Amino acid sequence: MLRALGWVLLSFFFLEASFWIPIYYGELITCSGIVPISYRNDRISITDFGGVGDGKTLNTKAFQKAIYRIQHLRRRGGTLLYVPSGVYLTDSFNLTSHMTLYLAQGAVIRATQDILNWPLIAPLPSYGRGRERPGGRYTSFIHGDGLQDVVITGENGTIDGQGDIWWNMWRQRTLQFTRPNLVEFVNSKDIVISNVVFRDSPFWNIHPVYCSNVVIRNITILAPPDSPNTDGIDPGESTLFTFVHTDSSSNVCIEDSFISTGDDLVAVKSGWDEYGIAYGRPSSYITIRRVTGTTPFAGIAVGSETSGGVENVLAENIVLYNTGVGVNIKTNIGRGGFIKNITVSEVFMENVRTGIKVAGDTGDHPDNNFNPSALPHVNNVVLKSIWGVKVERAGSMQGLKDAPFTGICLSNVSLQGTTGATPPSWKCSDVSGAAIEVSPWPCTELASPQQGGSCANHS
Repeated sequence: MLRALGWVLLSFFFLEASFWIPIYYGELITCSGIVPISYRNDRISITDFGGVGDGKTLNTKAFQKAIYRIQHLRRRGGTLLYVPSGVYLTDSFNLTSHMTLYLAQGAVIRATQDILNWPLIAPLPSYGRGRERPGGRYTSFIHGDGLQDVVITGENGTIDGQGDIWWNMWRQRTLQFTRPNLVEFVNSKDIVISNVVFRDSPFWNIHPVYCSNVVIRNITILAPPDSPNTDGIDPGESTLFTFVHTDSSSNVCIEDSFISTGDDLVAVKSGWDEYGIAYGRPSSYITIRRVTGTTPFAGIAVGSETSGGVENVLAENIVLYNTGVGVNIKTNIGRGGFIKNITVSEVFMENVRTGIKVAGDTGDHPDNNFNPSALPHVNNVVLKSIWGVKVERAGSMQGLKDAPFTGICLSNVSLQGTTGATPPSWKCSDVSGAAIEVSPWPCTELASPQQGGSCANHS
């Protein structure tokens, strides 16, 4: 439990919705310490390399020249690349180690829509192919591979993916390759992303994959609710849509952010069927706290691509409104891998279709070569201190007949419907665990605390 300093009464005003909620934060725990703080004495501006922020001039060469200078001069402590106010149109570009990309107030780095010249890269080995289309994939708008000590920050400037042309290609089924992410780091460590607005990503917004020591804080992610595959943060392998997509990464902290996108807000993944099993890199030690958002899909998602395993995930102090599923833990046959030691607590949700969903039949397959006998193992999932209003369905917990989900704990959960509507209810199968102070009372598969020890240390 959090140690008490007192109750914090927060006011949230979102679009047409407003509500007051008391959240018991206790001591304000932050991501501090995960990544060493880097002070850059060497500072350059994009305008020093011919950058023009008029929204029309192409700045690709300016970014390439500036980053080449940082990479090859190798100043002690690294270099800060300053982007002043203005709109800087550019093709995709690669970052380098020991640099800070700093967006001043009013600065916008905007992607071109010249998709014919967009570079292609190989599929991720834990996917075996592009997530949407067979073969390779378009490189992310801002990309880093094999890097260390990289910061993207500023004064809430904007990284704009101009994703609508990509979304239309997806809808019209004219894509030849998988769409680009907005920002992606591969095989990198000591990454900080903060105080930036991410807008209209073609695909996933922020995607750390095979990374360690990643901090994402104080950011805003925006995309229309009907934008396809714009997941927020995806630490691990990815789904179709996400705000932050943590992919097969470790020591990732996501906090103090607002997300409004067309799919899962934060997704944790680790590989797709036989490719993820073979690559064998789990997502582990993922922390998500003080995140607010809205989406037609899931607020906090684990899976469904979890073939490398997902473990030791903590999500706390989450506020969700106008959302499809509040908390969604999902996997499928053929995935293999495991999902274990997951804790979600201190969640408020309003106007959601399903409060909690734990499912073993979610997600597609990369090809027909998956092994149907490769069953996932789900154990020790703790869902506590969750409060919902205007909830259509309380929850669904459906494991696999040949691999039941075990150690499920529901503690201090209240999911209430709309006055006059059918009360929320639960649906369960092939799961076992315990429940304490849950309303409406869940299914019989979740025993009372006296019969099951799943909640023994989590009440």
